[in-house]
Amino acid sequence: MSTIDSVRPQLKIRSVALDTGRENVVVISRRSRALRPEVFSGFSRVELRCNSRTLLATLLITDDDALVGPDEIGLSQPALRRFAEPAGTFATVSPATPPDSLEAVRAKIRGETLSDQAISAVIDDLAHYRYSDMEIAAFLIGSASFMTSGELLALTRAMANAGTQLKWPEPVVVDKHCIGGIPGNRTSMVVVPIVAAHGLTIPKTSSRAITSPAGTADTMEVLARVNVGAEEMKSIVAACNGCVIWGGHVNLSPADDILISVERPLSLDTREQMVASILSKKLAAGSTHLLLDLPVGPTAKLSSGAEAMRLRKLFEFVGDRFGLNVEVIATDGRQPIGNGIGPVLEARDVMAVLGNEPGAPADLREKSLRLAAHLLEYDPKLRGGAGYQRARELLDSGAALKQMQKIIDAQGPTTSRNELGDLAFDVKAGRDGIVSAIDCLRLNRLARTAGAPINKGAGIRLFKKISDRVDHGEPLYRVFTCDPSEHDLAVAAAAADHGYGFADEPNGHQR
Repeated sequence: MSTIDSVRPQLKIRSVALDTGRENVVVISRRSRALRPEVFSGFSRVELRCNSRTLLATLLITDDDALVGPDEIGLSQPALRRFAEPAGTFATVSPATPPDSLEAVRAKIRGETLSDQAISAVIDDLAHYRYSDMEIAAFLIGSASFMTSGELLALTRAMANAGTQLKWPEPVVVDKHCIGGIPGNRTSMVVVPIVAAHGLTIPKTSSRAITSPAGTADTMEVLARVNVGAEEMKSIVAACNGCVIWGGHVNLSPADDILISVERPLSLDTREQMVASILSKKLAAGSTHLLLDLPVGPTAKLSSGAEAMRLRKLFEFVGDRFGLNVEVIATDGRQPIGNGIGPVLEARDVMAVLGNEPGAPADLREKSLRLAAHLLEYDPKLRGGAGYQRARELLDSGAALKQMQKIIDAQGPTTSRNELGDLAFDVKAGRDGIVSAIDCLRLNRLARTAGAPINKGAGIRLFKKISDRVDHGEPLYRVFTCDPSEHDLAVAAAAADHGYGFADEPNGHQR
C-alpha cells in the first residue's frame, strides 16, 4: 500500500444486492466513521483503490445501517464484479478526478472536430466504466450534432480495438446483420445453418433486445446456451463452421453496448453512430465479408429508398477503409417477417422453416434463402448465380436442420424456460376489408408490454398480413403473456391501437 493510500480513509467492502446495470454504484452510511458524507456533497463520483485496482463509481448515501454499516462501503453487483476484490477487503475512498477525456466531450459539444487520439481516449474510458450516464449522454448528443468522415473512421477503429479481437484461419469469414426495427425477421437463425452446412465460416455474434421484443440472442437462447466465451466460441466454430451466440459475453466492442444502452432511451439513432456500432463489432469479430439487411417501410427505421441509399454509401465508405467487403441490400420492411413476435414464437418459426414444416412462414423462408444466397456467392468455388439454388438445396434436403442441431448441441442446453405464455387474448378486426398496413413499431411495443423478451414465452402470433382479406370480428393476432399484470396492460394497449390499417375491397365496397 502506498504512503498516499495509508492516509486516505479506508472502508470495508460489502456486497449489496443491487443490480445497477452498466453503472458502478457504491453506498456509504451517513454515519460513516472514515468518511464524512458532507465532504462528498459536491461530488457525485468517488474513486476506490485496493492493491493495484481502481474503480470510479457513483456515490449514494444511506441511513440504513442494515444495508451498509458506518465502517463499510457497499458495492453494487456490477461494481463488485468489476473491482474484483472480495467482500471484507479494505479499500481507500476519495473524491474522483474526472477523466481527462471529458475535455474532448466538452469540445465536441462546442462543435469542434476531435482528433483520432481524443476519440480513442473517450472510448477507452467508456469501455472501462469511467463515465456516468450523464457524461455518456453528453458525448452522444455532441456527436449527434455533426460528425466528420474522419471522426467516424476514428470512432469505428477505437470501438473495434477496445475489446476482444477475434482471428480466424479461414480466408473467407462471412456474416450478416440487420439494422433492426422489424418484428420477427429472425433470418440469421436460418441463414447461419444453411451457410455453415455449405462449409463457409459464419461465427454469428448477436445482440440481446434493447427496445425490441427479441434479439437474435434472446431467441437462440430458447434453443441453446448463448453465453459463450471467446475460446469456447472458437471451438464451436471449428466443429460446426458457425455459431449463434451473444456478443456481449465475448466482449466485442464493449463501448458499443454502453453507448447503445444510453442512446436508445434518448431516441438517438444517427446514421454515423449506427455505422460505427455495427462495423466495429464486425471488425472485432474477424469478419471479411458482411451482408447488411436494410428494411425499408413506413414504420421501419428507414422510410424511403433514398434513406437506404445514403446509409448504404456510408457503410461502404467505412467498410472500404478497413478492408471489409460490405454488401448492402434493401428489403421490404412494411410488415413483420414470420408469424411470431417474441423469443419462443420466433424460435418456433425458425425451426418450422428449417424443418420444412407445412405451416412454416413462407416469408421468413424466402427472405432467409435470398440472404443465404448472397453469402454463399462469396465461396470462390461456387459458380456465379448458383447461390440461391444451393441455399434451397441445403434447406430442402434437411442439411441445414441437421447443421442447426449440431450447433445447438455444441453450444449446450439452454437454462431458459421455453414455454409459451399461458395467458392469451385475440385482437380482432373491427371491420371487413383488406389489411393495408401494419405498424411494426406498434407491434414491437405491444409485444414488450406483454412481457417479451424478459418473459420468453410472451409475444404475438400473427394471423393476418398485408393484402389478406378479413371479416369483422376475425382475429388479426393473438397476444400471449405470462403475468396477469402484463396481460392487463397488453389488453389495454391493444384496445388503444392494434396497429393494423384496412382498405375496402377492390370493387370499392366493404363486404
